[in-house]
Amino acid sequence: AFIVSAPSGSGKTTLCNKLINSGLGLARSVSATTRKIRKGEKEGVDYYFLSEGDFKKQLKRGGFLEHAKIFGNFYGTPKDFVLQTLHAGKDILLAIDVHGAMKIKRSLKAEKVFIFIMPPSMAALEKRLKARSADSEAQISKRLKTAKRELSFVSKYEYTVVNDSLEQAFSDLKCIIKAERSRRLRKS
Repeated sequence: AFIVSAPSGSGKTTLCNKLINSGLGLARSVSATTRKIRKGEKEGVDYYFLSEGDFKKQLKRGGFLEHAKIFGNFYGTPKDFVLQTLHAGKDILLAIDVHGAMKIKRSLKAEKVFIFIMPPSMAALEKRLKARSADSEAQISKRLKTAKRELSFVSKYEYTVVNDSLEQAFSDLKCIIKAERSRRLRKS
């Protein structure tokens, strides 16, 4: 399992979409959320968009590997798909926040590789958040504060990729995946 985390606005979703479509044979773990769908997002592709009631029902049934409330919305990683994919011997890509990643680190009994995507700077991150026009100034301020806390988790990840150039960051991610697969083959 490849677990990718990043502060909001760092390019995690774009980079993960590129990885899924790159021919590397990665399965996408689609998270569930109670947040509203954004322009350009698709149900079942970007997220499973659930009502808070449905999310809580699934949570009560033990349907998530990890879950959290972030910026007032619930997010969770559906358990069954991840376990079935790993059991079938396939690599899976999970794009989740740092707290979810730490829960996965402790709970998922499978080989895991943790990758943290960093913005080139806090100023660049702020510019990206403003450019996507998805949040108010107050929400952007909150996201920047959260990003500073999330950056303190970098040392808990095996790899760090700075997304200054999308193509370079994508290339770095592909190299990490290929290297980890080679390492795994050597061990078996």
